[in-house]
Amino acid sequence: MNHPGAKPTGAVRLKRGRAKPFFFGHPWVFSGSVAEVEGDPRDGDLVDLFDHKGQFVARGFYNSRSQIRVRLLSWDPDEPIDEGLFRRRLAAAFDLRHALLALPAHTEAYRLVNSEGDGLPGLVVDRYGQWLVAQFLSLGMARWKEAIASTLSDLSGGLNVLERSDSDVHALEGIEPRVGPLVGDPPPPTLEVKVHGVRFIVDLWGGQKTGLFLDHRENYLAVQPYCTGRRVLDCFAYSGGFGLFAARGGAESVVAVETSQAAQELARRNAQANRLGNITWREGNVFGELRALRAEGERFGLVVLDPPKFARSAADLPKALRGYRDINLVAMQCLEEGGVLVSCSCSQHLDEATLEAMLNDAAGDVGREVQVLERRSQGRDHPVAASCPEGRYLKCFICRVL
Repeated sequence: MNHPGAKPTGAVRLKRGRAKPFFFGHPWVFSGSVAEVEGDPRDGDLVDLFDHKGQFVARGFYNSRSQIRVRLLSWDPDEPIDEGLFRRRLAAAFDLRHALLALPAHTEAYRLVNSEGDGLPGLVVDRYGQWLVAQFLSLGMARWKEAIASTLSDLSGGLNVLERSDSDVHALEGIEPRVGPLVGDPPPPTLEVKVHGVRFIVDLWGGQKTGLFLDHRENYLAVQPYCTGRRVLDCFAYSGGFGLFAARGGAESVVAVETSQAAQELARRNAQANRLGNITWREGNVFGELRALRAEGERFGLVVLDPPKFARSAADLPKALRGYRDINLVAMQCLEEGGVLVSCSCSQHLDEATLEAMLNDAAGDVGREVQVLERRSQGRDHPVAASCPEGRYLKCFICRVL
């Protein structure tokens, strides 16, 4: 079928000296690299990208509202942007999760399409049992939503497809907010899925991200062996991910701290679904609760810090670093000697080396020493394109604190 957005309606010419990253496959053309726009492309249209000499570089989605002015899809001038292209790339994404990683044998919830990591910029698809939850995070990709949803259902053997276009990113991209079914039946208000044998009750309609923090799925498993026989403190617990795996993995006890009453209620339901009675709950701000636990003389064998994104832009980084340092410093003071600290950051603008240096500085300030045991990231179902290392946003350090 000939899609109305399948042909370029304009061209974007780069400034001198800006083309090299794009020749090597980087998919994001920021506004600062653009010299001029030729023709009259509408936001969401396809455009061709040229260097300052007029040499073709790539083709992608244009959006004048976004700092990412063009999201590149193809570097072949003869490759049509059509349903065939989306089917091929979606099929390759399915093949990774099913044939290579064999995820359905281990979990009912996982990422099926990871945007640039799967050559589909601005498209995220997560699977929860019989439902696929799709997020269209670029205006150009949103124009193809019906074709993409149909292909997703077809490749998955008829699974239902729910759209979750309701984040702050959608407003910035000029995408009309929408939450509702695209193919098949709408999901119930909540449903249950198993993740490596642990039951999670999930709200696909309004839960964080698409329902769960699936990027930590493999980290839950990695941390579990360190919890055996220890008192565990799970900070920013949300619906209980780290805490549930800790309790299931032989922790003596788990204290879960979460500021959202709704999230804590969901975590309680998850604990009940897994028949776990060794979890207690503290509702409150983690910064304050950590200080209260320190004042109470509480000590733990393992502390998990999995805060929300502190740095949403590079300008936020200095303030964000102070926040990360604060919670890590107090967490170390709540750890037994030789205890394990699991310190995470989902802030793309905070790189791994800076996070590690912060851990060392915080340890020095409280007279402790940190041994890094594991440096981890998002799971393998969240692949990172080598041409776009910015796709590796999640950092997870597992450390012993002496």
